[in-house]
Amino acid sequence: MKKIKNGFKKITKNIKSGIKKAREEHVIREYIKNNILFLTFVITCVLNSTLLRFFCMNTIENYLSIKPIIADLAVVIIVGSFGYLLKPKNRFTYFLIFSIFFTAICMINSVYYTFYTSFASVSMLSLTQYIGDVGDAVVENVLQLKDLVYIIGPLALIIVHCKLKKKNYYKKIEVKSERKKKMIRTLIVGAGLSILFIVTLTSLDVTRFIKQWNKEYVVMRFGIYVYQANDVITSIQPKINSMFGYDKAKKNFEEYFAEEEGPVTNEYTNIFAGKNVLVIHAESMQNNVINLEFNGEAVSPTLNRLVKEGMYFSNFYSQVSVGTSSDTELTFNTSLMPTKSGTAFVSYADRTYVSIPKLMKEKGYYTFSMHANNADFWNRRTMHKNLGYQKFYSKQDYEVTEENTIGLGLSDKEFFRQSIPYIEQIDKENENWYGLMIMLTNHTPFSEVEKYGEFDVDLKETVTHEDGTTEVISYPYMEGTKLGNYFKSVHYADQALGQLINDLDEKGLLDNTVLVIYGDHDARLPRSDYNRLYNYDKENDSTLDKDDPNYKEYDSYQYELGRKVPFIIWTKDMAGTELNQEITDVMGMYDAMPTLGNMLGFYNEYQLGHDIFNIKENNIVCFPNGNWVTNKIYYNSQKEEYLSLTEDAISEDEINKNIEYTNQLLDVSNDIIVFDLLSKDEENKKVLEYVEKGT
Repeated sequence: MKKIKNGFKKITKNIKSGIKKAREEHVIREYIKNNILFLTFVITCVLNSTLLRFFCMNTIENYLSIKPIIADLAVVIIVGSFGYLLKPKNRFTYFLIFSIFFTAICMINSVYYTFYTSFASVSMLSLTQYIGDVGDAVVENVLQLKDLVYIIGPLALIIVHCKLKKKNYYKKIEVKSERKKKMIRTLIVGAGLSILFIVTLTSLDVTRFIKQWNKEYVVMRFGIYVYQANDVITSIQPKINSMFGYDKAKKNFEEYFAEEEGPVTNEYTNIFAGKNVLVIHAESMQNNVINLEFNGEAVSPTLNRLVKEGMYFSNFYSQVSVGTSSDTELTFNTSLMPTKSGTAFVSYADRTYVSIPKLMKEKGYYTFSMHANNADFWNRRTMHKNLGYQKFYSKQDYEVTEENTIGLGLSDKEFFRQSIPYIEQIDKENENWYGLMIMLTNHTPFSEVEKYGEFDVDLKETVTHEDGTTEVISYPYMEGTKLGNYFKSVHYADQALGQLINDLDEKGLLDNTVLVIYGDHDARLPRSDYNRLYNYDKENDSTLDKDDPNYKEYDSYQYELGRKVPFIIWTKDMAGTELNQEITDVMGMYDAMPTLGNMLGFYNEYQLGHDIFNIKENNIVCFPNGNWVTNKIYYNSQKEEYLSLTEDAISEDEINKNIEYTNQLLDVSNDIIVFDLLSKDEENKKVLEYVEKGT
């Protein structure tokens, strides 16, 4: 121990001596003077990565974290060190290229985070083909001023370069050996920082870095540049794993489903057997619009009615990742989760899936889907066929004009109106049918307000004056905000839904039909708009101060929990029966298939969700980013924090158990899709059946 202490004293003494010598000889000043371009490159690139984290993740832990700065600094120094191999006059070009590269990483992730609350992945490059279809939404609803701040890096480098050029800075001649020495010394500094960073990592850091599904956590610990480098490896990993990791994936898959009990009956078993089913995919429909009013007028009167008359699951969550609507279709139809990289609809459309349309087809149902958009958007043409829809009615099957278009395509009212004849024909030709209708109008950016019809989201008050006269005073409230425009859009979509129900009823198409409605995901609108919704100060046309006694806290947890979507099962004769009820137990999109399966008489042995009426208060909803929620707890894996939703005591064992369950579920779901395990499992079953018959 004494020797170790003496060793530390000696090292400390040498460091102090080195610093003193450097000061005396002006080494630091000389270094800065001779490496201005390199230092500008390093400082601006690290500044950009730090700003990105600060803009995206507003937590004290993130602000005070030094680890990601060290990681980013190490990467930039190592990359920059190779610039010294070039002649002084050529270094600017090298540094500028990589400055633009690092700037692009920051800008892309900044824009991406605004919309997805996650960081970008190169696995999403295959989805750039769809940007043209939603370009206006991206520019109008996502791109912000902060996303342009990062160009400070290349600009600063260009300015410094121009000044140095005027001073003939690059005329200095360096021999090849000097350039090599500079590169090696700089590389050693970068390597030293890398080692310093690595020794600070915990086992949890390493585990999450390898898995990569908790992107916020990785960026918060490893910085954006290390994250992006690891993302490249992770994105090509499925192709590598599909060749080398099959055995491990298959083993985990078999162990996971070994304990499954099989179908369990309850009081709702087969209650809808033999009925037609029409599923409505309600674009960007959030649960908070239900029973919401402005000046006594409901935002969603149709949904309000269905909630009162049907079976309403009021604590229902979408579980989407970067595939948004397509992720919801996958999870609703298969009870699987979105993939960790890419999207199943685009990257894994050739896999085998056990789906609702396939299982309904086995029961003798005719299956179809309808969406008046480009059939290849989200690769639906291919994927709907693979999921088991026998017919996909897309844009080519509808009359789309400039007059009947709102937002991305055919308006919902016109879509429903033109779909009725198709459904009539299907009903005539088939004893039973199962159909999906995907709505479109209520899609971001919610900007075509003039086409939504009259619906005010201002605040009106009737004031009585001393002389007995009255006056209606109007306050702007939500008018002109993105959230206000969203409510107008929802009101239009709700009217379209009401029109569909009336038209179906007039044609007799509701007499033997179950209507299933789900919101595919939340509207992804800023929390500041919700703050205005709940804390409007009409006198100043602003939000209440936090110190005001009427102020309602709407923090990041309330925002996350407020992203619930409606899930409703309804028939025209359900009102007043035992089925007419509200189910408040927490439920996810992957629970829809098992719950409906029990009611309709089918079962998927590979489902990850549960029939809510079997699991009830013990259910857990896992999200693709590692977060999860139960009736008692909402857990944020990025912050490693939880919010208690009840007054019940919460043990550490319960938290850890749910974290482990979530990790396992996400891994198994991803493996099922990446390794096409359902196809392999079916092949194995057929072989076993053949062997048994032979013996």
